[in-house]
Amino acid sequence: MTRWFEDITVNEAFPLGDHTFSAEEIIRFATLYDPQYFHTDPELAQHSHFGGLIASGWHTVSVGHRKMVDALSAEEERLRGLGQEPGVSGPSPGVNAMDFKAPVRPGDTVTYTLTVTDKRPSNSIPGWGLLFNQLTAVNQRGELVYEAHLVGFSKLRDYRMPLKLQLLLALTRVPVLGKLIRRGS
Repeated sequence: MTRWFEDITVNEAFPLGDHTFSAEEIIRFATLYDPQYFHTDPELAQHSHFGGLIASGWHTVSVGHRKMVDALSAEEERLRGLGQEPGVSGPSPGVNAMDFKAPVRPGDTVTYTLTVTDKRPSNSIPGWGLLFNQLTAVNQRGELVYEAHLVGFSKLRDYRMPLKLQLLLALTRVPVLGKLIRRGS
């Protein structure tokens, strides 16, 4: 997230944009990354339980992730344009759930949305907060095709490291003491 942890509102939805999946793109992606016949061969796909060609779930995920990264970058530029300093985002410690709800077919336009559903300061990394996010993807018929629950880090703007932690960090930089401290933990 390109906003400071303190500025993030729980349950605020961030529209990420949409993408139309073509048959050619579905086949190209699947040929490279998920070469199952119902993603790569329109004729054979007719005989699958999907009844036709569908996008790989990983294709749907990859497009959504790209949309998310692009939207966060645009938010950073927007904040800078307003004369504000954007927040600092960190890595994701993981995905808690990922569900493919309905197949994405050639010609489907999928709209992605990111919603921060909860947040809390990190228990293990001082100065950072955890964001619990829901990423949804809905097709042009309003059907949910994909949903994921993601976790990400966001830096706290006003964090001041406690004196005790500052001292411990400083001591780890002293060669002999640093070895002893690291060995003891």
